[in-house]
Amino acid sequence: MPKPLFQPRLHAGLAVLGAAAVLAACSKPAPPEEPIRAVKVLTVGADSLNASYEFAGEVRPRVESRLGFRVAGKIVRRQAELGQRVKAGQVLAQLDAQDYKLAADAARAQVAAAQTNRDLAAADFKRFAALKDQNFISGAELERRETTLKAAQAQLEQAQAQLAAQGNQAGYATLVADVSGVVTAIEAEPGQVVTAGTPVVRIAQDGPRDVVFSVPEDKVAAIRPGSEVDVRVWAASQTLVGKVREIAASADPVTRTFPVKVSLDGKDAPALGATVYVAPRALAHAGVQVIKLPTSALRQEGQGTAVWVLDKTSMTVRSQPVQIATADGNQAVVAAGLQPGMQVVAAGVHVLQPGQKVTVYQEKVPAAPASPAQAATKNVAPAMQPAAAATPAK
Repeated sequence: MPKPLFQPRLHAGLAVLGAAAVLAACSKPAPPEEPIRAVKVLTVGADSLNASYEFAGEVRPRVESRLGFRVAGKIVRRQAELGQRVKAGQVLAQLDAQDYKLAADAARAQVAAAQTNRDLAAADFKRFAALKDQNFISGAELERRETTLKAAQAQLEQAQAQLAAQGNQAGYATLVADVSGVVTAIEAEPGQVVTAGTPVVRIAQDGPRDVVFSVPEDKVAAIRPGSEVDVRVWAASQTLVGKVREIAASADPVTRTFPVKVSLDGKDAPALGATVYVAPRALAHAGVQVIKLPTSALRQEGQGTAVWVLDKTSMTVRSQPVQIATADGNQAVVAAGLQPGMQVVAAGVHVLQPGQKVTVYQEKVPAAPASPAQAATKNVAPAMQPAAAATPAK
């Protein structure tokens, strides 16, 4: 039986298809096209700067005295308490004054003895003066009696001065407030033996108050004595205006900042030790025109900061280095690198590549929902239509 003629052609076709499949398997697949990403952009423009520097400060007294006894001794009583308001002349603490009282008694006895010697010398001089008038004694003898009287008078004055000094020593055993104010610290307790001058009580004098805050080295040059500052009380919605009274000549050895004192009126000043926020007006930059960007538009590139700038002709993005000066709220202030009118990518900056094609994202505006009155009209309208007339049966 003869073989069919189409079998050789079938085998040849299968061979060609197999070779094509092998070649297709060995070749590399074509790379997928880069997706065109939708990005949000914003147009760079000048905006007003609202940033201002604010520092934390503390309310302190203008004058704070550390009072101590002028003599040494053991403290037996302390009438002052922390936070107590005292007046000038009020007793704050007392020492054991027994030794000083005994010394005063001894000085008093010496005064009595000197008084007696002076009276005796005065009586002798009077008697010898009468004898000299009668020429019973010589002038030299009268001069000796006069010298004895002067020496007795000097001894009496010396004894009286010692008595006054010992009386003062006994009085120094009582510590009194020399000014009116508030007790801010207690540095000694009853039973403690203190030397002369050891601080026992610290008093903040009544009167003007100071706000003390610290300024870094790069900002202290802009602050001048007499410049105004805004003082905002942390515990209350109260803002006061003060003036710079003193600027430290050297930096603090620990914090390396410069302490600044601002004077406040004693009537309106907050309580001592209150926390306040100080905004020097010399450091305020309100109203200055700058370029601001949201932080979402910034990215790190090497050792600096960069943004993506949109090329509207080719609809591609390119990297643009920028310099950041400071922050204004949640926005960054750009010092250099951008010009007004540029379009900058504001979101999705970490998934872009240089030269990548993008499209501008358009927010979808949802359709306005129908009002309840319109919906009710649509529902009622079919019910109000007349029913179709019945077709008569034939």
